[in-house]
Amino acid sequence: MTRKTILAICAVTIFSLSGCKLVKNLPEDEKAISAGASGDNVRTEQRIAETFESQLRPFIRDKALNYAAFQTALAAGGLDAAGKEHGNRGSGQGAAWNFAVSDTGVIVTAKLDTRARVADLDVDGDGTADLTIQLGPVIRGNALRDIAPFYNFDDFRDQIEFAKLGRALNDRVSSEVVLPDGDLIGRTVTFTGVVPLKKVDDAILVTPVSVEIMP
Repeated sequence: MTRKTILAICAVTIFSLSGCKLVKNLPEDEKAISAGASGDNVRTEQRIAETFESQLRPFIRDKALNYAAFQTALAAGGLDAAGKEHGNRGSGQGAAWNFAVSDTGVIVTAKLDTRARVADLDVDGDGTADLTIQLGPVIRGNALRDIAPFYNFDDFRDQIEFAKLGRALNDRVSSEVVLPDGDLIGRTVTFTGVVPLKKVDDAILVTPVSVEIMP
């Protein structure tokens, strides 16, 4: 073998090695989560596992006003003042203020012939509905996500991933709602949840984190 041939082989070998990248083979459960859309569901599941019981549920419970105190706060200073003191505003222009509310009421009407079941509650005892509570299995809105300051939009890949968290939180709550057999009218309900408001006179729609309907 000539000197030129040996030098040529060495050059090719060095070039080939410099263009290689060693990749460690990780076990399936240790592989890095994709930074793109394919990793959204995994990140969403992790966020809920890490925050729902340890942060979100106690955060809402500890901040919750009863219905009378909630109404007093709105009447005293208006929506923005009440929101700054008791609530949290969602991201984006014109986002709703979100308030934690906890109370007990009696069901006066209920709509159960839909996947987005709801019940209207009389909380102040006058026989008329004061608020509506969502019972699932379809729960609408992003109140559970938007009341929590620890769900920061800047921590998410984009608006799509942020929306996925809102839906997943609703699904988590929906899975816990159990309706008793028989007619719901006249039954007593104890609840803790979140009310979103864009205007002070908006209808009060509660997304619960806990709801108990007496048998």
